Amino acid sequence: MADAPIQATLYADPACPWGYSAVPALRVVDWRYGDQIDWRLVMIGLADDPSVYADRGFTPTWMAQAHVSFRRYGMPFATHVKERIASTGLGCRAVIAARLASPGDEWRVLRGLQLANFTTSLLADDPEQLAAAVRAIPGIDAETILAQVDTPEVAAAYEHDKDEARSAVGSPTELQGKAATAGDGRVRYTAPSVVFTRGDLKLEAGGFQPAEAYDVVIANLDPSLRRADAPETPLPLLERFADGLTTQEVTALMTRGNDAPDRDAARRALLELVGSGAATATPLGDDALWRAA
Repeated sequence: MADAPIQATLYADPACPWGYSAVPALRVVDWRYGDQIDWRLVMIGLADDPSVYADRGFTPTWMAQAHVSFRRYGMPFATHVKERIASTGLGCRAVIAARLASPGDEWRVLRGLQLANFTTSLLADDPEQLAAAVRAIPGIDAETILAQVDTPEVAAAYEHDKDEARSAVGSPTELQGKAATAGDGRVRYTAPSVVFTRGDLKLEAGGFQPAEAYDVVIANLDPSLRRADAPETPLPLLERFADGLTTQEVTALMTRGNDAPDRDAARRALLELVGSGAATATPLGDDALWRAA
């Protein structure tokens, strides 16, 4: 919302496992503060050519092994050894095409491509595979998005996003060691860096952060905000986030204060909802996507 007290810019890339693993923490922020924060999404563009990864010695097997190590953060990952290494630019352009065609839909496309990238054998730079992944995302005009992916307008917007993402030199994110050096030598924000602003005030939560790091930043920017508590059961969460939540997202959203996250308790509560017919569970990687029935 344009008149929200706080504005936030998220730097992301659909193929970054750190950005994907941070989704539960970002969900907590969304639940707690809702439309009091106006979010903007900027695509990083990690690799426009797969040789970027090959030059670093990455292989499909290495990538699959790395993804398994990210399971410790709770988001679902499959163990596919993909056919080859893929670049990320086409997926980024799909997100931007959604943003230009129907502002707000970029968030659904980002999430859909993240889930497909990390739980299936998707090669995100294969036009046919990417098209199938976009068409599987509920609630968007997939054909319009796909028709615009290669237009000059989307290409220009993508270059603008990449330039903005590569403006982290001298930032708090760089100071914390959470920035990276792009191939052209510029210092870039890493996923999922978030820059929060309120008027002339600007605070950064660079790179991968826990939910409470975001919460401290937001509370200091505007202590007058409304802040929703964790719900007693997962049902209000599934009703709010209608496209579905993973177990780790529900776990994070149900954690209160300084309590330790209890994934087993969250899963039991979700299974209770499934058993009563109030929710459904769709297998996803090594987890499930839970939705209100």
